Amino acid sequence: MLAGPRTGPGMAARMHACLGASTSWCAPMAQRCADMPGERWRRLTVRSLATWIEQDGHYDDGWRAHEKPHARRYILREAAVMQPLPVGLEQCQVPYWPHVGALADWLGVPAAGLWRLTRAPQWQRQAPLGEQHYHAQLLAKRTGGWRLLEVPAPHLMPLQRRVLDDLLDRIPPHEAAHGYTRERSARSHAAAHTGQAVVLKFDLQDFFTTVRPSRVSALFAKLGYSEEVARALTALCTTATPEPVLRRMHEAGQLTWEQLQRLRESHLPQGAPTSPALANLCAFRLDLRLDGLAFALGARYTRYADDLVFSGPTHLATARERITARITRIVVEEGFSLNTRKTRCQKAGGRQSVCHIVVNERPNLPRDEFDRLKAILHLCVRDGASRQNRDAHPDWQAHLRGRVAWATQLNPAKGLRLKRVFDRIDWGV
Repeated sequence: MLAGPRTGPGMAARMHACLGASTSWCAPMAQRCADMPGERWRRLTVRSLATWIEQDGHYDDGWRAHEKPHARRYILREAAVMQPLPVGLEQCQVPYWPHVGALADWLGVPAAGLWRLTRAPQWQRQAPLGEQHYHAQLLAKRTGGWRLLEVPAPHLMPLQRRVLDDLLDRIPPHEAAHGYTRERSARSHAAAHTGQAVVLKFDLQDFFTTVRPSRVSALFAKLGYSEEVARALTALCTTATPEPVLRRMHEAGQLTWEQLQRLRESHLPQGAPTSPALANLCAFRLDLRLDGLAFALGARYTRYADDLVFSGPTHLATARERITARITRIVVEEGFSLNTRKTRCQKAGGRQSVCHIVVNERPNLPRDEFDRLKAILHLCVRDGASRQNRDAHPDWQAHLRGRVAWATQLNPAKGLRLKRVFDRIDWGV
């Protein structure tokens, strides 16, 4: 059916040729395929078309006939080609990978090497740690709990960076996404909510590990790649945490049972360069729906990674429970979940902060953080810089310079005061 023009008689003739007989159900099915919208037909794969045929009532009737459907000969499909980009992304320049061999050549690895890098999740879970493509590191969160960092091995990291630079970075995420996006940052995320009467904050639970391979594969397929190429790209950018790592974390009680189950299944590894961009793109529909909800409420909406923020007039506070229920429903329908313990409602009478940036009147450092940094700088001037490095930062000067620069970016006037003190520090002491 896919091996020629999409016309009812033509498809029916090819079906009859394969079955070696004329059947009554072929022509109506072929005509229904011919009547499909062109965009839907172009994006059909062998698997999805087979599922459609299996669910067709006339095909089901064919199995009740005396002579059951049986393929007696085959017609080969035309050479694989990429599908056009969806509407709105026509101007994006993406690599041309019509088949897996083209992807392997572009990455500069042999076909066997690409196969080794894209093996099934079952292998990833059971293979010895010495053969894994990721190194696991457990980091303590500032707010409590643990985060598993899965860092790609040196032979995989450059390949993922190429996919990021030449493909994923060329596809724009939703305008509400401010994390891991060019020309947007935590500051732009916070600045969108300055001077508002109410700020509502929500947090997505386990943002990266919630994104499943099926969603990543669907994204690559939407960008025009064949099912085989989409599957290879998905396997290249996802992983399943090995059983020994899960067992060790379970015995230490460092992660909950739900978190361990998410890690056991294939997921976006936190630590891979491709994961933030893929998570943003896979959350496009989530951002679209939440942005529409904000518009209906007369509010503003932005997202920085797993941090969702709504802000607007006072009625957001009075309708908080109803708004939270609607947001929760949208989040769940889009395949994510909320960490309800981090839901916050901040009114203008108290401190309003977004990503640890105060937004009551303008983006600014929290007062206590500014005072603490100012005190550290004065102690560095008075008692020597090295004596104040109590957390043993490997490059103490660069660490302080970065904090001063961040404060300057948020509030130039206050940042200038800090910079004057910083410039007086004798780094030889």
